[in-house]
Amino acid sequence: MSSRSAIGLPTCVALVTATMVGTGVYTSLGFQLQDLRSGFSILVLWGLGGLISLCGALSYAELSARIPRSGGEYTYLSEIYHPAIGFMAACVSLLAGFAAPIALSALAFGSYLHAAYPECGERTSGFAAVVLITLLHLRSLGTSSLVQNAATALKFLLVALFLFIGFRAAFLKSSAAEVLRPGAGWFQELARPSSGIALLFVLYAYSGWNATTYLAGEVRNGRRTVGLSLILGTLAVTLLYIALNAVFLTSAPQGDLRGILNVGSVSAAHLLGSQGGRAMSVIIAVGLLASISAMIWAGPRVTQRVGEDYPALGFLARRSDAGIPVPAMLVQLALVLVLLLAGSFEGVLVLAQIPLLFCLMLGVAGTIILRARTGAPEENLFHCPLHPLPPLVFLVCSATGIIYSASTRPWTALGGLGIMLIPLILHPWLARNPAR
Repeated sequence: MSSRSAIGLPTCVALVTATMVGTGVYTSLGFQLQDLRSGFSILVLWGLGGLISLCGALSYAELSARIPRSGGEYTYLSEIYHPAIGFMAACVSLLAGFAAPIALSALAFGSYLHAAYPECGERTSGFAAVVLITLLHLRSLGTSSLVQNAATALKFLLVALFLFIGFRAAFLKSSAAEVLRPGAGWFQELARPSSGIALLFVLYAYSGWNATTYLAGEVRNGRRTVGLSLILGTLAVTLLYIALNAVFLTSAPQGDLRGILNVGSVSAAHLLGSQGGRAMSVIIAVGLLASISAMIWAGPRVTQRVGEDYPALGFLARRSDAGIPVPAMLVQLALVLVLLLAGSFEGVLVLAQIPLLFCLMLGVAGTIILRARTGAPEENLFHCPLHPLPPLVFLVCSATGIIYSASTRPWTALGGLGIMLIPLILHPWLARNPAR
């Protein structure tokens, strides 16, 4: 691939931020308020999620410099552990890492659009958005970059407008600061097992910090650009998430937000009245399209790599003349449409997040394993600062969230375990023929 057609740093950062800032931040608060009552506790959770994600991004920045190829966890886990583990990670990425989040974003898009225009069906709108964006990404890499950059720029312009309105209203309302101050018992509230589910929602909102690793082979100066985009994107999104949740909490009573999917609409209605809330619902819906676009673009690159390595799935490796993995993209589209028909929002989220976090933990642990095998990276490559502290922080915090969630919802955890076990069972059959 020529340097002219390769993806640069601005597009990589746009891909990371657009993938991260989507469904999670606009939908998680309503579910978190079912277990937490302190606004300060909720902001601490969002800050903790940003710290955990940054530790993961620092670890992956070193991995991407050592292994500068597309595929994300599929590539990393295949090389570090075993091809069967990599294949399992690819299946988890396809279903839990991309298809499920795209379906969740489409459901949230439909919910926000329906709040503004009740005649628009929630699932029908989500269906239409996913199909149309997939068709755009089937055209060419240049079209994908243009669509992604434009959608991300519009998205963050609208988010900045919402933050300005929210902070202006909070500044004029003397009681707003009280909502965010630490009250008695906030730490004990965070220490309860039920807070593990709340943390899982936060980590879901941060998922996507590793987005550019899935198409690292198409990135200009990938050994440097991929890692830098992960770190810059994660830092920017952490600040944005804390600010957005502060606006949500100060703009509306907790009772109006608790258990609600489209918290942004409720918050905007309190800030601007019913018509303003309707306009903000449209704005957030448009912003969610950028997240859907980013995941639709990145996801098929993993599936395509699987097709290249396993002859039984060779049809997934085919590309169009423009270099687009068309069969892989269509398989992803089919899975998304099935999930849109089948699952509830909360159930799909928790089921998907457990295996996804587990694969990310294996990838982050790979940084420690590679250091033990081969020593520190070459001088000209990225070195994870304070190693092994960042990967250890990510591993301990992510494991805690999974354990808390599994103890609270054991059947959902078993479903997530099944998503990981089925590919491991199928791998020996698929690996009978030697990889190309």
